[in-house]
Amino acid sequence: MPTRRTALSLRVFCIVLALFLCTNAVTVYVFLHSIRQVIVATLAGWLLLQVAYFGSVLFLIWRSSCDQRDAQRSEHFGKRQTVRHRSREYY
Repeated sequence: MPTRRTALSLRVFCIVLALFLCTNAVTVYVFLHSIRQVIVATLAGWLLLQVAYFGSVLFLIWRSSCDQRDAQRSEHFGKRQTVRHRSREYY
């Protein structure tokens, strides 16, 4: 089975994370002029993105296990059909 490259690489994730956090920090500072609010908003955004990344990794693992389970089931049922077909020919 060929591998699918659907996961976000760590390098791309770090770049997106840095861009998001910098943009978020500048935006909060421009509108609120508060360093405290910048820190809180940046930490909240960082935490949200970390949770989203972790969730996407768990989803990919779950999807991969479902694909493997389906492949095993189809392989099992294929063998079962072959055995039934042979038994009919035998009689």
